[in-house]
Amino acid sequence: MESRMPFVVSKNETFYDKLSEWMGDLFYDILPEAGFELRDEQIFMAFQLEKAFKDKKVMFAEAGVGTGKTIVYLLYAIMYARYTNRPSVIACADETLIEQLVKKEGDIAKLEKVLGLKIDVRLAKSRDQYLCLKKLDQVRNNDLSDEIADLYDDLPDFIHFGESMQQFERYGDRKDYPSLTDEKWGEINWDSLQDCFSCEKRHRCGLTLNRDYYRHSEDLIICSHDFYMEHIWTKESRKREGQLPLLPEHSSVVFDEGHLLEYAAQKALSYRFTDYTLETLLTRLMENEVREKTLYTIDEALLENEAFFDTISKFSNESHGSEKQIITKHPLVMKYGRKLLNKLQALEEELVFESELYVINEYELKIVEEYLEQITYSLSLFLEEMNGITWFEESAGERTLVIMPKMVEEVMREEVFSQKKPFIFSSATLSNQKSFDYIANSLGVKDYLSFSVTSPFEYDEKMKIFLPEFSKDDMDKKISYLIQMVQQSEGRALILLNNKYELSQLKKSLPTEIMYPIYFEGNEEISTLVSKFQNDEHAILCSIHLWEGLDIPGRSLENVIIFSLPFPPNDPVFTAKRNGVDNPFEEVDLPYMLLRLRQGIGRLIRTETDRGSVHILLDDDMDRKILEKIKQVLPTVAIES
Repeated sequence: MESRMPFVVSKNETFYDKLSEWMGDLFYDILPEAGFELRDEQIFMAFQLEKAFKDKKVMFAEAGVGTGKTIVYLLYAIMYARYTNRPSVIACADETLIEQLVKKEGDIAKLEKVLGLKIDVRLAKSRDQYLCLKKLDQVRNNDLSDEIADLYDDLPDFIHFGESMQQFERYGDRKDYPSLTDEKWGEINWDSLQDCFSCEKRHRCGLTLNRDYYRHSEDLIICSHDFYMEHIWTKESRKREGQLPLLPEHSSVVFDEGHLLEYAAQKALSYRFTDYTLETLLTRLMENEVREKTLYTIDEALLENEAFFDTISKFSNESHGSEKQIITKHPLVMKYGRKLLNKLQALEEELVFESELYVINEYELKIVEEYLEQITYSLSLFLEEMNGITWFEESAGERTLVIMPKMVEEVMREEVFSQKKPFIFSSATLSNQKSFDYIANSLGVKDYLSFSVTSPFEYDEKMKIFLPEFSKDDMDKKISYLIQMVQQSEGRALILLNNKYELSQLKKSLPTEIMYPIYFEGNEEISTLVSKFQNDEHAILCSIHLWEGLDIPGRSLENVIIFSLPFPPNDPVFTAKRNGVDNPFEEVDLPYMLLRLRQGIGRLIRTETDRGSVHILLDDDMDRKILEKIKQVLPTVAIES
């Protein structure tokens, strides 16, 4: 153990005593000598985190922009991994942020250089980030382009020639194929219709090799929130099937941008039943030499599938500001749901006979059987009076029934936070009115440590916040004000919106004579738009989803306009949360809005040299008590109209 530590623990000392001593030397001497700025906020955070690791507790570590929180949690995670001989997990908000931690100029590389340590850090990416050899073979039969041919030819020799697996190399990561469009990648990557467990190519698969690699990390495994929650949700079923859990035993977990974990948990806990996917699977099944009775059953299942989704579409209503439509469980919805369930169960029985005749490819049959099992289970949940949440989504011609059988906090409390290990939530926005109860309750955390340190930036000098008020129905005045502010800043503006309706209104209303480039979310892939915005100093970016995670230092962003207060939508998820508390507005709506507002404001100042203005557009009939709550969370005194 001690040989891997940058300090020696003698017989009459504890690990934590020496760690505390080493941290002091690090922040007061070693890091400043290496050119790091000494920050009191960072040092305070470091000694707070020691308590969480020592006592194996949940900690909400709220630290403002510029405090250097990443350096702090990395140091503790690495040292604790070496002390326990088990890796620490760093879970980032999404897949795109995973690579940020390991880039050449990133914080891990800086620590390696300054401390003279070799840090073993490995990435655990979601399955769709890897090439599927099975799908690649299928595409090669129809796609004769040089792009696909070259990709296949460049695969390692052990795939082409079946050489010994004693020597192999990892391959197949999405980032290895940057020239492929997302559409083309979708044709050859893993997807939910792949049955990896029964695939004959499994032991030469890039996904398998990468999983085996990251499982042997000695220091850090970096994944996304989604991936960590998938690990939690599937670990018991994978063990039953004779598979390893997605993540190995680990010593601690850091949730970077931890305020976003609840959303990832909701996604992981949801069953998604899509009309198109079932139709595709069953149509493919009909191409086999199946019995006539099975063909009739498949035909009837396809008709029942269409009838069910037509009916559920008819009895679903859009919730304002959300893509989640509220389903009315009308007798017709339940009737067609039961008919579809009965037909799919009959098909499952037919497939038992088909499997004995060996007329269907075993791999393909396994996929259909597994997917039918998931659909029949989720449909039965929908038809029962379960204590969960359901909603309907319609997008690009694809219709999806989503079923969340359990509330997030219940699962998180039982499956995650019942473990005796350090769980660190790191973010600039975790508390609400100096309390961490909102996020703790949302995630089922009963016992926790917490602290909050503000940003070292001088916001009074760098930021001006304006609170103009408008009549609720006067869109013209809102747009006029927005145009005036954008022209004053010569573009350089991020306009944050709450939903697609506001975005469409803005598209219609912004005059074409604005002389600066305007980028609307949805017009192109989001990272492409962000890159264009960052590289064009006078551009305007209008977005629904960039309230957090957007980091644009410098002159490209000097003006943040918040089009309306970011209250949560009246969708099924938030309706369920409201129904579970005594005072829905005070306990759900207001905390969510204030947290998101702080995130939006935080997009403006990213470095010591940044400066600019924030405009929060308010309704003139807004409750004055809410206005006072808003003023309390602002980093500087606002200028009211």
